[in-house]
Amino acid sequence: MKIRKIMRRHCPYCKKHTEHKVTLAKKKGRNAAHPISKGSKKRVKQRGLRRGAGGHGRYSKPPKPKMTGKKLSKKTDLRYTCKECNKTHTQSKGFRAKRLEFV
Repeated sequence: MKIRKIMRRHCPYCKKHTEHKVTLAKKKGRNAAHPISKGSKKRVKQRGLRRGAGGHGRYSKPPKPKMTGKKLSKKTDLRYTCKECNKTHTQSKGFRAKRLEFV
């Protein structure tokens, strides 16, 4: 998918439409992206902070059927840098694209 390097967008800091430089953010690893992941929650339980009777609501319902299959593309993480105030903000929703090209 082709995207412009410079776009006119609304800057939430200047509160007006200005030119923005568009860059693609580097994807972080699993540890950096999810600091309180399932594993770390599990370690909290093992430390004894959530001990007690019962299954903590885990085993009261039958398991749901899982959706299988791998997604073919990642969602984009675009960063917009305002040329006037030089502040950066992100897009509200990413879209799926196999490859991005800046023109």
